Amino acid sequence: MRLLHTSDWHLGQTLHNFDRIYEHQCFLDWLVDTLDEERIDVLLIAGDIFDNANPSSLAHRQLYRFLQRARSRVPQLQVVVIAGNHDSPGRLEAPTPLLEAYGTIVVGNVLRGTDGEVDLERLLVPLHDHDGKVAAWCLAVPFLRPGDVPRLRAAEGDEVTEAAALDPYLQGTTLLYRQAYALARARATDGQAIIAMGHCHMVDGQSSNDSERRIVIGGTEALPSSMFDPSIAYAALGHLHLAQKVGGRENVRYSGSPLPLSFSEVNYQHQVLRIDLDGSQATEIAPLFVPRAVALLRVPALPAPLDDALAALDALELDPDLPQQAWPYLEVRVLLDGPEPGLRARIEAALEGKPVRLAKIEPTRKHVAADDTALALSLDQLAQLQPDEVFRRLWLQKYGDEAPPEQIASFAELFHAVEGEPR
Repeated sequence: MRLLHTSDWHLGQTLHNFDRIYEHQCFLDWLVDTLDEERIDVLLIAGDIFDNANPSSLAHRQLYRFLQRARSRVPQLQVVVIAGNHDSPGRLEAPTPLLEAYGTIVVGNVLRGTDGEVDLERLLVPLHDHDGKVAAWCLAVPFLRPGDVPRLRAAEGDEVTEAAALDPYLQGTTLLYRQAYALARARATDGQAIIAMGHCHMVDGQSSNDSERRIVIGGTEALPSSMFDPSIAYAALGHLHLAQKVGGRENVRYSGSPLPLSFSEVNYQHQVLRIDLDGSQATEIAPLFVPRAVALLRVPALPAPLDDALAALDALELDPDLPQQAWPYLEVRVLLDGPEPGLRARIEAALEGKPVRLAKIEPTRKHVAADDTALALSLDQLAQLQPDEVFRRLWLQKYGDEAPPEQIASFAELFHAVEGEPR
């Protein structure tokens, strides 16, 4: 049996006000061809299909047209989709009766029964091979909000670490995966694999700068890879935009996003992951690299004085035959000593007639900390700082050392209390 793992499509996303319809369509066209050429049985999409909870009709059409074309090219294809933190669970699930006709299962919400317990049955999806036989079971767990996770009872607490006992979200998430795994284990016969899906931030996961939305302040969103049972064949994760292994485990992975979602990913090669199952185990996990339909350019490579930056722009050699929808996106990086009122006009003049789209100007100024150490912070970087990051920087500036964990935890608690007050 062969699976393909992808996530974080972010259909409908714009890059500095430029729509990305063309790029997403190029990816979806490539994906349809790949599903066919690689003889894929199951496509796993691990959340953040859309870029926001209220996507445009065009973004919806791109998704549904893809599903129709994929099923037409690969008639036995099964698709399993979970909601991410950017998705609206209800909106994603709304067309379920129609999607199921195309072999697509969508799990957006975590529901509870009349007894208040999580409905684990709807999180368990049987996966069929090309002969139509159940060959694996998938724990399709969407992005979990604090109200979605079960509470750990005292009788079950002997397996919970001291750190987890202090964090209801972590312990509840771990319990949910264990309960879902137990149900899958009870259903699986010899030779049937168990696959897990999740949209979450794992401990030590490497984030992509500027392109990911923090889920919870204070770091409590980070979950341990130990929540996946060792006998799970593969865990298909979404949320982090860089493909990576988790916890040193070959079979617990983020596929990463198929498109670069910020200029920080300019030199990164995006991918999807192909997983071959033999019985209950994954025998091969291989990246399939996604062609980049539109280039991202950072000029100069490092922030430089304005005259040097303008000279670099003047020296740009670009393909004049590219259609406008394929023109590269450009970030101009300028190091300034002070205000430069005519900055944009001078840059636009240098680019006049060139087949390129000016997406971003990043002016960087030197900031001198209290200890006289020069730190280069761009205006864009300052805007991206989270409240806890500001706290850490101020503590370092005032006391010359990292903030103690208890101080960070107290700040996070205070921040949440203030945010929760009526306004």
